[in-house]
Amino acid sequence: MALMTGCGSKGGENGQVIVYNWGEYIDPDTITMFEEETGIEVVYDEFETNEIMYPKVESGAAEYDVVCPSDYMISKMIENDLLAELNFENIPNAKANIGEQYWEQSKDFDPENKYSVPYCWGTVGILYNKTMVDEPITSWAQLWDEKYADNILMQDSVRDAFMVAEKLNGFSMNTVDESELQIAKESLIEQKPLVQAYVIDQVRDKMIGNEAAIGVIYSGEAIYTQRENPDLEYVIPEEGTNVWINSWVVLKNAPNKENAEKFIDFMCRPDIALKNFEYITYSTPNDAARELIEDEEIKNSEIAFPDLSQYSNLETFVYLGEEGDALYNELWKEVKSY
Repeated sequence: MALMTGCGSKGGENGQVIVYNWGEYIDPDTITMFEEETGIEVVYDEFETNEIMYPKVESGAAEYDVVCPSDYMISKMIENDLLAELNFENIPNAKANIGEQYWEQSKDFDPENKYSVPYCWGTVGILYNKTMVDEPITSWAQLWDEKYADNILMQDSVRDAFMVAEKLNGFSMNTVDESELQIAKESLIEQKPLVQAYVIDQVRDKMIGNEAAIGVIYSGEAIYTQRENPDLEYVIPEEGTNVWINSWVVLKNAPNKENAEKFIDFMCRPDIALKNFEYITYSTPNDAARELIEDEEIKNSEIAFPDLSQYSNLETFVYLGEEGDALYNELWKEVKSY
């Protein structure tokens, strides 16, 4: 999506709202609809990772109202007093339409549900090409199988990469135990010669194009890739994985807090949440929107809406503190430079 400019303008007839979101993570039509219905101009900017977003927000280098971080990053932003408490009287669609289980999961990083509104959720798993593997893929361990050398895609993200190695070794993906992290680091170094590339969004196109046999991917991306290439299969590995939530938050220094809450409320409307789900294919926590899905196969998809009770060792990332972050980043540098 093209960046919408206008930070220096007065905005629409009712001002503006400045939104900072993941790339390709909203249906552009919903922004147009919001502007037309409210008279509020949307200034829109994008980021690729939580780690790119955070320092920009923390420094105040750019003024934003609404941001869409992941679970553990929301916890960090709360701890560092970067977020405003939400006035849910201005966001009635959130409590009315978002499923109770997502509010419960959000308590892992926003204990009183005061700062965030779930936008998308999903799992991290393995996407594999059925024509390029010898057997069904069921385990993270198969990402260490030498027969798939140069056919493996890993996430270029410190927490996601370490999550794979931690689950492989039977550890929590939130561990800060140095001995466990050293074992995970050594596993990643051992795997590195087999890895074709460390990627983020590129995993989608590479898997669609049959450029790799196996890739670590977010479930929402898996839905899209399967539409484009029916030879692709998605699995949650037997050792467990990350169940994540990305949520809307409002910054404490937001110049347009009231408009920010109007924007979030609009995104929680069932018809709007449905449009965004159909556009980005990431699972919606909006139960009312899910009821509107006409495609029964998607509505009951085990990828989009898995029964999490069928899996073990599922966790949500939590913020590990400054020392924990520093430790992970240092070990990740060692992996990448090896």
